[in-house]
Formats: sequence, C-alpha cells, structure tokens
Amino acid sequence: MRYVERFATTRARLTDYLKRKIRERGWEGEGADPAGIAERFAELGYIDDRAYGEAKANAMARRGLGARRVAGALHHAGVRGEDAEAIAPGIEERAVEAAIAFARRKRIGPFAAAIADRELREKHIGAMLRAGHAPALARRIAAMTPGDDPGDLYT
Repeated sequence: MRYVERFATTRARLTDYLKRKIRERGWEGEGADPAGIAERFAELGYIDDRAYGEAKANAMARRGLGARRVAGALHHAGVRGEDAEAIAPGIEERAVEAAIAFARRKRIGPFAAAIADRELREKHIGAMLRAGHAPALARRIAAMTPGDDPGDLYT
C-alpha cells in the first residue's frame, strides 16, 4: 500500500515490485500472488494504467521527447493493449510540438545562435533521432536557419 500511495505506477510495475520484495525478504510461506494484488488495486482504483500513461506521455512531450521514445517508455512501464492504443493518437498529434520544444532546449535549427555546418547539422539530427523524433521532421528542423519560424512545421 505504501508504494502505491507514494508513487504513480502501473499494474506491471507493481507486480514486478512485489515480486522483487518477496524475493529480497526471503519469503518461504504460502505463495503470494503479486499479479492478483495488482489487479485488485486496479479494480479499487488505486492504480490506473491509462492515467499513468497519459501523464507520462504528457511529461515526456513537454520535455521534447518524440513519439518513439514515449511509446518505448510506456511499453517498458507496462502500459499495453487498449490503454496504449488510447494514448497513441495524442502522442502523434504532439509530435511537432515536442520536436520544437526539443530543438529549443538543444538550440537546434531556428533556435541556434548561428547557421550549422553539415557536420553539426548531422549531430543535431542524430540527437533528435535519439530523442525519438521522426527522421523527416528532424531533418526539416535541423535544416532551418536561425530566426526561421518553427510554426511553418505545422503545415
């Protein structure tokens, strides 16, 4: 209960946490059912995978991380199935916004101090790809010159 009270989590993460704690404490009594406990907590509303996923996706998008990176983090956290499918369209809709936020934070393209040469532009594209942005979008942003309007990316 304390873990769920203190941390936002998913059923999969709670199950893993409970299994680890049982193993660490050397429990030898009657077999526990961590998955059953996690399901019961979800039924009671203590855990909501979709709400967790939406909050995580929004936070990552604000930090400028792309759709692939967000989807990977949600999958790793155990947000799967219809919960992941419900969150996916929102991630895709914010792709350009997240890419612009990342470019602003890293001073890429229209946010750079000077025009980047080819080598630096390729490094910027690589950084955007590692952040989970689409290759075409990363190239468009990196090719922009300082002072260009990033709003043109929405068209």
